[in-house]
Amino acid sequence: MRIALISDLHGNEVALRAVLADAARAGADRIICLGDVATLGPRPHEVLALLRDLGCLCIIGNHDAFMLDERLIRAYTEAAVVVEAVEWCREQLTADELDFVRTFEPTARIALDDEQSLFLFHGSPRSHMEDLLATTSPEALDEGLAGASATVLAGGHTHLQMLRQHRGMLLVNPGSVGMPFKEFVAGRTPVLLPHAEYAIVEARDGCVGVDLRRVPLECAALRAAAADCSNPFRTMLLRQYS
Repeated sequence: MRIALISDLHGNEVALRAVLADAARAGADRIICLGDVATLGPRPHEVLALLRDLGCLCIIGNHDAFMLDERLIRAYTEAAVVVEAVEWCREQLTADELDFVRTFEPTARIALDDEQSLFLFHGSPRSHMEDLLATTSPEALDEGLAGASATVLAGGHTHLQMLRQHRGMLLVNPGSVGMPFKEFVAGRTPVLLPHAEYAIVEARDGCVGVDLRRVPLECAALRAAAADCSNPFRTMLLRQYS
């Protein structure tokens, strides 16, 4: 079994299509989305439509929750452009699209084979707003995982690809499809990397492996998508894609 893990799509249809094509070439049997699908980027409708057509399992991220409860974004950040971009996205979405977001699950467990499993979340098992990093101490990681255990634990949220071993388990962050960060931002303005990121978890004959993948993107296509929208975040995106 090969499972492609995608996360933090953030309305970037160009990047999502590139990742899905790469996952198909890599022989992925299944796609799973770890959340944050529509906000900040220029094409929320197209990204949601692609996910719905895939029929894939989707985990709810903090930005997905922002679509369903407008009070949450102001508790998460005071950055005006982010708040405005989230509100713009919520105003764009139809009732049907919001109902689709409501189907996203907080966590999920997938059997890789008879003995090995994959546990899925967005930020951490206890909160879709929690950062789990390569530098998080083992003790703090124990708290964040909140007792969850599996052969492979997978979450997104930080926009940073990561693979680390923790008490015998593999912890993977597939990075961001739509907005991969150069470094952990902790509220600062990010520098976006010029590719899309995802991961493939493979289980075969009792062996398990994780492949962190980076897919090149056409900068002109990213600029065109950003220019062709009224999202308040477009100025930042155009600056990053120059």
